[in-house]
Amino acid sequence: MKQVRDYKTDVKRLQKNVTQQAEKQLTKGIQKTRELKFYLLKFTFRILIFLGTFIFYIFNREWMVRFMQRPFFYRFTPFHIIWGIFMGLMLLHLIPNNRLSMAWKKARETEYQPAAGYTRLQLLEYVQKMNVGAWKVLLVWLSFNAIFGALYLLDIIKAGDLLMLSVFYFLCDYICILVFCPFQTVLMKNKCCVNCRIYDWGHFMMFTPMLFIKNFFSWSLFFTSVVVLIHWEIVYAKHPERFWEGSNETLQCRNCKDRTCQIKRKLTNRPLKV
Repeated sequence: MKQVRDYKTDVKRLQKNVTQQAEKQLTKGIQKTRELKFYLLKFTFRILIFLGTFIFYIFNREWMVRFMQRPFFYRFTPFHIIWGIFMGLMLLHLIPNNRLSMAWKKARETEYQPAAGYTRLQLLEYVQKMNVGAWKVLLVWLSFNAIFGALYLLDIIKAGDLLMLSVFYFLCDYICILVFCPFQTVLMKNKCCVNCRIYDWGHFMMFTPMLFIKNFFSWSLFFTSVVVLIHWEIVYAKHPERFWEGSNETLQCRNCKDRTCQIKRKLTNRPLKV
């Protein structure tokens, strides 16, 4: 047991050092806006949740499997806290607030500033292009996660493994926002998260593995994420002009106060437009 405790202490110390060094290197020469600082703080928080869950998974995998098979209110555990964090974050995306970034707030009428010089045809062409990209992302994501679903149904992997996968996706969400997003680069080809057509798909993608587990813990997360997704899609369908920088001046680089794309641009040597 002493060796396990020493190992956990060493992992925490290593994680802290790696996080500090990585943040120092990534943010060197970058304008640390209020939103970027907040995102880096939340990214660190997600790293801690992931590492804590992963360490628990390594040493207590069977307990995680039993936890996902028991009634939700059987006994209070740290995973109930994680469930509360996940659920709270999703509810924030359904309740109007000013704390979220412009990538989310662009859907609101109050943030829309009509741009001049665009035509309805240009807007429709943009919507069509983004919709094609969104369908590609959905197809790729569901196909990829269907593999894990099949492995679970064949009893090759367990419910605890799918929970660990969702926590990993929880971390990857901010890797996509701050460091590198394969969906943005390969499929959507949009320039940044502020202009992202599928920005609020994140929770749906995080909790896709939870669909395969018949449990209140898992299904409550998955179906709430579906509600967030549907809410976003309804607003997009009714007001696509709010989601394109060509029709919404708020989304243009010169008006952006978040600047959460700076680390991505530094890593890819893409200059920030002003």
